[in-house]
Amino acid sequence: MFRSKDSHYICLRICKNEQLKKEIMKRIIPTMLVLMMLVQLQAWGKREKETEVLFETTAGDFRVALYNETPLHRDNFLKLVREGYYDSLLVHRAIHGFLIQMGDPNSRHAKPGEFLGAGKPKHTVPAEICFPKLFHRRGALSMAREPDEVNPERASSGSQFFIVTGRLYMPQELAPIEKRVYAATEGEIKFTDRVRQVYEDHGGAPYLDGQYTVFGHIIEGMNTVTGIQMMPTDENDRPKDDVRIIRATVIEE
Repeated sequence: MFRSKDSHYICLRICKNEQLKKEIMKRIIPTMLVLMMLVQLQAWGKREKETEVLFETTAGDFRVALYNETPLHRDNFLKLVREGYYDSLLVHRAIHGFLIQMGDPNSRHAKPGEFLGAGKPKHTVPAEICFPKLFHRRGALSMAREPDEVNPERASSGSQFFIVTGRLYMPQELAPIEKRVYAATEGEIKFTDRVRQVYEDHGGAPYLDGQYTVFGHIIEGMNTVTGIQMMPTDENDRPKDDVRIIRATVIEE
């Protein structure tokens, strides 16, 4: 049997051990939480890194970054670039204050003045519209598509894309555009204060919002894009002097 002194000693020892455990946990738990946060931040940083693509053209170069919020479009675009799909294709559409467009496979061997814009691969890409985070501000990279009458799901072309040049908008100009976009998207798209401010300060093509998938943005060479959209064009908006993509390259880190 334990004597009273022994019992007192054991209880004291247990109490000291419990206090020690508490002290250890007080020190360990904050450290563990910090480590977990660092791991999450590192994973988030890796996940959010945008893949870049360099386009070299006969009119100059430009570089785009692809959004991770639109993975189907990102992966489709990267696959085509790596296959050399865009190499030697023309910028087949250029509209001042609106956009430049490319990606028609028929443009590779097109004759001067030939109508372009109908060529495409067999596949389409399901819509990934991430409004209001992604919208048609100046410099936006967006995918072309067939009209709603034959494409109510607004699936994107498998290859044709455009870069928005756009223009600045006054508040009184945005109001009726917002109403039209609201109606066209059955009430799904409503401009936020931030979206309105960007269109007023930086410009873009607000009437496209909610109807085409924005999947990237220009990070270098907007002057090249602006120069192309100002070139003389024919009745089909094709530049009279061909602008050809020499090569498109994924920038591997």
